[in-house]
Amino acid sequence: ELQQKAEETELLKMELQMLETERVRLSLVEEKLMDVLQLLQQLRDLNISKRALGKILLSTLESCRDPQPGKAHLFEVLDTLHRELTACELLQSQPVEKAQSRQSLSNPLVISC
Repeated sequence: ELQQKAEETELLKMELQMLETERVRLSLVEEKLMDVLQLLQQLRDLNISKRALGKILLSTLESCRDPQPGKAHLFEVLDTLHRELTACELLQSQPVEKAQSRQSLSNPLVISC
């Protein structure tokens, strides 16, 4: 019976470790998603055209068409989209003070369509 309890304890420890790993992964995805949403909101505020935004999205999807082994596909897509949005010329030409004040005044989660 003691051996059985030890095995159950070991299984519970492994399950807890897997849950903690998943929690960390989800936390990273959530953080990256928040960054992407903030960039999208900044671009919306700068009146980016739907065509330009569509090109960024299509470019992201094209570069993530074949998932890389060992990397979560969702995180890869979010990370690539984040890089594509960050490289957008419209954001690059925006003054730093204006971007910071606009970001601090608005709720980064609210994006109206």
